[in-house]
Amino acid sequence: MNKSVYDSPDNTAVSKRHILTVLVDNEPGVLARVIGMFSGRGYNIDSLNVAEVSNDEHLSRITIVTEGTSEVVNQIEKQLLRIVPVHSVSNLDEEGSAVEAEVALVNIDLNDSNKKKIYEVCDFYRARKIENENNSIIFEIAGASERINRFIKEVNQITKIEIVRSGPVAISTYKNTKED
Repeated sequence: MNKSVYDSPDNTAVSKRHILTVLVDNEPGVLARVIGMFSGRGYNIDSLNVAEVSNDEHLSRITIVTEGTSEVVNQIEKQLLRIVPVHSVSNLDEEGSAVEAEVALVNIDLNDSNKKKIYEVCDFYRARKIENENNSIIFEIAGASERINRFIKEVNQITKIEIVRSGPVAISTYKNTKED
């Protein structure tokens, strides 16, 4: 293999998961503009959650999970800040101290042969039974995504399941202590 003296050095930036929180005005079309910025530039969204966080100020927080290098995510942050109804963008992975949680509903096929094992796994993970009909049972589990992944993997080894997940939401534990 011939190497030119003009070859650029290997740039092996690591692509990793990032959680972005975007504070926006709660008005029609804002979510479409944010999502349009992602799709228009070829960025992928792994998870998306939106909820109003301030009724008096009509503000919503969008939580976006995406994957990319630090450079790509910094570019995403800058582009999001250019959208008019966006007030702030935070990369919780860079802030270093954030609490993340997700909720999953897991519909589990239940029978006499797997019932005991299923309940043992659900007890271990503190999954809460919320419905029980027609030889199936629905459990709710909340917590970090990795914990939910482990729960799903264990239950899926026992029996057939159907899953609905919220995707992670997160909040920074960092407090701005500026005095006014």
